[in-house]
Amino acid sequence: MALARALHTVPPASNDHLAAVRVALSVAVPALVLLAVGRPDLIIYAVFGALTGMYGRAESHQLRLKHQAQAAAVLVTGVSVGTFLSVAQIHSWGLVAIEALLAGVGSLFADKVRLKPNGPFFGIFALGACASVPAQIPLLAAVLICAASAAFSMVVGFAGWLRYRVWERGAVRDIPASSAELRRGAVLHAVRYVLAVGAGGACGVLTGSGHPHWAMAAAAVPLAGADMPSRLLRGIHRIAGTFLGLVIVAVVLYPGPLSPLQYFPGQTDLILVLLVIGFQFPTELFMARHYGWAMVFFTPVILLMTQLAAPADPGVLVVERGVETFVGAVVGIAVAVLVQKRPPTLRARIASPRRGADQT
Repeated sequence: MALARALHTVPPASNDHLAAVRVALSVAVPALVLLAVGRPDLIIYAVFGALTGMYGRAESHQLRLKHQAQAAAVLVTGVSVGTFLSVAQIHSWGLVAIEALLAGVGSLFADKVRLKPNGPFFGIFALGACASVPAQIPLLAAVLICAASAAFSMVVGFAGWLRYRVWERGAVRDIPASSAELRRGAVLHAVRYVLAVGAGGACGVLTGSGHPHWAMAAAAVPLAGADMPSRLLRGIHRIAGTFLGLVIVAVVLYPGPLSPLQYFPGQTDLILVLLVIGFQFPTELFMARHYGWAMVFFTPVILLMTQLAAPADPGVLVVERGVETFVGAVVGIAVAVLVQKRPPTLRARIASPRRGADQT
């Protein structure tokens, strides 16, 4: 019953609007610059760099700066590898193998530095998305756009310091000291990512979809939960939120009286860019409070910027996104359920209370 209530319960806000403004601004400026120079197809690289602003939202300015630098490294690496795969025309099984391997590496890094949002999700999502669209510019140029956007996000995140000028001497991020048990847990979690992303991608390839990276991304989502109930919840939120978001995408892209594209002929790129910017605000507004609602708005962000980079039939785009998300999320939930820490042996269970009694 608690899980059922959590599906639709939205916790109270905690200055979420400030973080949402920072992220929306981080997306808006580079996106509008690329639109102004006539290259809206390159916005995908800028948006992934701008997602740096999602990290370190509740930390002091100097700690946020370090946290976002770590996140920027993950995002720029994802864009770099993905764009390289696009330039080299490595698709399908090659993409699945590389993304699954890097998902495991990214998981180890994310656990080590305690990235928030948890896990390597946005990095591997950037990898798959950039690999799936034709590279319209050289690899270095795409990486520089992403890196510049990430740097701008860090500037936006640090700008509040100019007002308060508060600097905590010797401040460090709250990261638990490493131990053998934590290292074993991190390795097991990395194995989960490799299995979930690899299996999700394999299912995506076998279904004949042109976007197996969507299944891989969806498979990684449940693993970001801290425990089993939260992993199940995130998987369900991913499916439900994506399906509702696809309704918005269909309204925008399909010809009809509800589509804004029908009322501004010849301004398709401008309308799509403005919608990408606009939907990013509610995405971040709900990201920490209700993942399902965040996905309702993040789904249009991803699909509309993908449409700008590589226009496709809206019907195919919507159907494939729905199918791949469902398949990937189910795979991720299955891996979360099946791959768990081995329960303690009988001897360990008997010895544990004795140790506790001795200490008291």
